Amino acid sequence: MSAMFIVIPALEPDDRLLALVRGLTDAASESSPLRVLVIDDGSGSAYDAVFTEVGRLGATVLRSAQNRGKGRAVKTALAHARSLDPNALAVTADADGQHSVADILRIADRLRREPGALVLGTRSFGPDVPRRSRWGNRASAVVFGAVAGTPLSDTQTGLRGYSVEAITAVLEVRGERFEWEFRVLLDARRRGIRLVDVPIATIYLDQNASSHFRPVRDSLRVAAPLARFVVSAVAAFAIDAAALVALTALGWPLLSAVVAARLVSASVNFAVNRGLVFGARRGSLRAQAIQYVCLAVLLLAANFGFLTALTDVGVPLVIAKIVADGSLFFVSYRAQRTVVFASSDHGAGGGERAERVSAVDVSRDGRDPLVRRAGGVRERVDIEHDGTLVVDDELDVRRALGLTTPKDRLGAGGGRAGDDRRARDGHRATAGPTELHWS
Repeated sequence: MSAMFIVIPALEPDDRLLALVRGLTDAASESSPLRVLVIDDGSGSAYDAVFTEVGRLGATVLRSAQNRGKGRAVKTALAHARSLDPNALAVTADADGQHSVADILRIADRLRREPGALVLGTRSFGPDVPRRSRWGNRASAVVFGAVAGTPLSDTQTGLRGYSVEAITAVLEVRGERFEWEFRVLLDARRRGIRLVDVPIATIYLDQNASSHFRPVRDSLRVAAPLARFVVSAVAAFAIDAAALVALTALGWPLLSAVVAARLVSASVNFAVNRGLVFGARRGSLRAQAIQYVCLAVLLLAANFGFLTALTDVGVPLVIAKIVADGSLFFVSYRAQRTVVFASSDHGAGGGERAERVSAVDVSRDGRDPLVRRAGGVRERVDIEHDGTLVVDDELDVRRALGLTTPKDRLGAGGGRAGDDRRARDGHRATAGPTELHWS
């Protein structure tokens, strides 16, 4: 049977995390075993006692010396779970008491019965829900519905069940912080991964004061993919409208003017969307261009139909143009994201490279730390005399594996002095089953 991991990212947690871990470890049984992974996302030394107690309760603790964001923390934990069991299943839950043990177990049970799915614990958002949480979720739900074409009532839930297929997909989704969870939903929809809703209790303690969600900054991160497309579309619209007005003023027939204006604006729009909006430079330019042209022809026909119908009833050309393009905007976005530029990496927009997360795997007997690299190659690493392995960053991982170049060794902080500094200040992976550190 596949191992079931409960993944809990935590930043500056309190006793509610201890209560959650205690409840989960008490609920585990031989017939329904659970492996709890708690990720310290840079809480600092002031919270050492909390995480030490978490380990004492039976959870594995992954710690970072600095805050990397919820997205990075969850991806690191999922990669670690997969390094322990290639067929691992995982349920993510929040550390602030918003998710009850009973609901977590319900998601885990549903996950076992829904192979290949992404199971979502969905809350209800009545008047008792804190305003920033209620409006934040509504805003992201509107964006998701516009982008994905289907509604989803709770896009911000942190209680999620990841199947084997879902874990494979989400490890490739861009994003470090809260926006990653939103992109995961879009990517799942694009890949055809089923989204299964399971109603859960809506729990907000102290008006959700412990939440680290930043309403303005994190909402902008969530909306960024669509916002980039909007900017690109507005620029193309301005070019298109200016060319259309100019050509009709010169006496061109409406159809000819529409076609010529669209050729100019579409060329600009294709280049911007390919390079900046969807980050699809690595895809086949020829295939993307053909698909884009086919889409443009279909949109052009629809656009011309709108313009003809509206201008025939006396609507001014510019107003008719706004109505026609506005009506086709979301159709164009979904088609470009899911068809034309679907060969890009699996995040939504931005031209950033998808990052595959490596995990540090410490064996259960505490003697043989292993490094699981992105390509799936596992190599043995000698531990230091005090039983620890320094894993401060990617360069340290390469040093540990003996894969560094002379340039690496002569870089900043290189040599024995640099190694000593990292031993004091960097992340340390304890050679044992309870705690290890990640970057």
